[in-house]
Order: sequence, then C-alpha cells, then structure tokens
Amino acid sequence: MNVFVLASVLWLAQLQQQPTPLNTEISAEDDHLRAVMSETNGSAVEMLRAFELHLNKFPNSPRKLEIEKAAAKSAIDLKDDARTILWGERVLQSEADLQILDRVANALLSSSNITPDMAQRALKYAKQFEELVLQIDKERLANPKDAARRRDEVDRGLCRSLVFQSRALTVLGKHADAVVAARKAFDYSPSEVAAHQLGIALSKAGQPAEAAKAFADAMVVPDPRATDAERELDRKLMAENWTKSKGSEAGLGELLLPAYDRTSALVAEKRKVLRQMDPNRDASNPMEYTLSGVNGDKLDLKSLRGKVVVLDFWATWCGPCRGQYPLYEQVKARFKDRKDVVFLAINTDEDQGLVKPFLAEQKWNKSVYFEDGLSRALRVENIPTTMVFDKTGQLASRLNGYIPDRFVDMLSTRIEYALNGATPQAVRQ
Repeated sequence: MNVFVLASVLWLAQLQQQPTPLNTEISAEDDHLRAVMSETNGSAVEMLRAFELHLNKFPNSPRKLEIEKAAAKSAIDLKDDARTILWGERVLQSEADLQILDRVANALLSSSNITPDMAQRALKYAKQFEELVLQIDKERLANPKDAARRRDEVDRGLCRSLVFQSRALTVLGKHADAVVAARKAFDYSPSEVAAHQLGIALSKAGQPAEAAKAFADAMVVPDPRATDAERELDRKLMAENWTKSKGSEAGLGELLLPAYDRTSALVAEKRKVLRQMDPNRDASNPMEYTLSGVNGDKLDLKSLRGKVVVLDFWATWCGPCRGQYPLYEQVKARFKDRKDVVFLAINTDEDQGLVKPFLAEQKWNKSVYFEDGLSRALRVENIPTTMVFDKTGQLASRLNGYIPDRFVDMLSTRIEYALNGATPQAVRQ
C-alpha cells in the first residue's frame, strides 16, 4: 500500500473513532466522508474519486484544504497530470507545499498542449519551489547535523527548480534567460537532465555549437539516474546541433572525450566538497565511520579494529536512556581492565548544542560522540539501542531497549561472546 493511501486509511480510522459532532451540518459531512472513504478499499483511484465526490457535495467544508491536499497527493501518486494540476493549484492558493510545487510545475510543463499561460504558472511555482529550498538551506546552516546530505538535497532541489524555470522560459521565448537558468542548474548538480535542458535552451537561443557541447555533457555525465533512452536522445540532439553548426557530422566524436573529462571533474569536485563536510558520505561499512566528539575530537572507528566495540545510542530527551545509564556504567566497570573492549556513548540529538550542558548537569561521563549518520547506517529506529561488534568489526549482538533487572548480565554476556569469537543471534527485545 503506498504512503498516500496508507495515510488516508489511517485518517479514515481516526475519523471513525471521533464522537459524533453536535453540529448537524458537520455531522452530515462526517457521515458522508466516512461513507465515501469506506468504499475505496485502499485503492488510490477510488480514494481520489471519494475526495472529489465529497468536495463536490461540501464545497465549503472546514476540512477543504486538508482534503484538497489529499486529493492532490493522490493524483500525484497516480501520475494523473490533469488532476495534479487541478487539485495542486487549489492547494497552492492557500499554502506552499514543496512536493506539490514540484509536481504541478512539472505537470504543466509536460503538457503536449502547453500554452504561454501554463508556462507562466509553471515559472511562478518553480520560483516558489526555489524559495522554499533556499529556506531549507538556511535551516541546514543553522544545524550542522547531516550537513553533507542536506547540502546534496538542497543542490538537487535548486537544480530541479532551475530546470523547470529554464523549460518555462523557453516556452515563453525568453531564451537568454533560459540559458542562464539551465547553466545555474548544472552548476548546482551536474546531471543529465540539467545538461539536456541547457542544450535545449542553447539550441533555441541560436547557439547550435554550444548546444552540441551541452548534449555531449548530458550523454557522458556520471548520473546513475539517467536512462538509456535519455542518453540516446542526447546523442541524437548532439548530432543534429553539431551538423547545423558545422554542416556535417565530421568531428562529432571529438566532443565526447572533453565532455567526459569536464563532467567527471565537476562531479569529482562536488563529491570532494561533500566528503569534506561529511567524511562518512562514501563509507560502505558502519565500522569505517569517523565520529566527532562533543569536545571537537575525531574518532576513526577503523582504529578500533581488533577490539570488541560496544555502541550505546541515546539522546538527552530519552527517559529510558537515563534509566539505562547507571546500568551501562556497571557493565563498563566489569570490563575496565580489558584493553580489548571499548565502550562508546553515541548521541543522537538533532540539536547537538544540548549535549554538553546535559552531560554537565547530569554529571555523566563526558566521553561522548555524535552519531554523524551512523544510526541511519545501522538502522537505529529506537533508543536506547546497544550494539556489540566483535574484533573483526562484525555485528555480534543488538539490544533494542533494555530490561532493567537483566540488562547488566545480558550485555556482559554478549560482550563475553564477542571476546571469545562466538556470535550469538542478534537479540531484539
């Protein structure tokens, strides 16, 4: 079941549990909504039909925006461009939703009968999309956690918004502006779609030689999302523009090697910048991560190879973590003379600035590291979670949560297993 359908089913369940309102008009509306939703059987198509039936009957519903948003997202899920535009634009009259801005702009620009008015609306939504992404970027700068991932997401979002703008400007005949927008898109994220749009814009602007180079970039740029069909179209347009510029295809192949070198260098530089922001970005093994300490120190987990490593994931706001802490300290005391056992407290707080004051207030051990993406790599979904890695860096045991009267013995036993080279089945509580 897709996420929109699931959300709607949960919404219906909540609605059914609510008491009947005293207001008869609201009661009648709720009864109708329950009735039409109950007939959908989890079908996205029927869900969209139910929303439309309800809004036709109750056009001034106090839930109007909520239902319109559900209708828009159901249409998006169904890839129904006409209804995505219909319901999406109604939502956008009231609020700016990032996903709806994206999909409505794309739907408008993908129309086979696009008009200048549609292009103008798409341009407006693409610019609003860009503004929202830039706002997200400001939030990223305010919170350094997952900085590289957020930077990459922001760059991809800005690229997408500028590609939409370039497409809309091309339809509107503003070719010079379309070229500028497409170049900015490619600078943010060197991708096939950005290079392709730059080629289109340059071709429309009467620059076939430059367009051929852009399509060559689109053909060879390292972009795992690009399809064979897209690459083949890029090859065709590259040849057409080169021939238009030079009179024949002679020398066409000479475009590809410089394009490969150029785009590979751009992608490599972008990856380098992101790795500087996050040394764990390309780590394939969780035990190859580098963690930052609350005091600014760094710990390369690879340096602990040959030792049993115990990771305790916790947060300042987690009540059970506070209850587990003294028990965890008891386990550490049992192995204090073992140089081949390392205990690491891994903090998962979103706001890392809370951690130092918390440690001082609680008088906790200040040897704490931030998770720096490790919790996502290890799929830590609940805290406290305690993991034991053996001397080869393999996960030997996992405790989700803790049983107060058994935790000390349970964790101690699992550490002994790892020390002795035995690997019990991962324990889940």
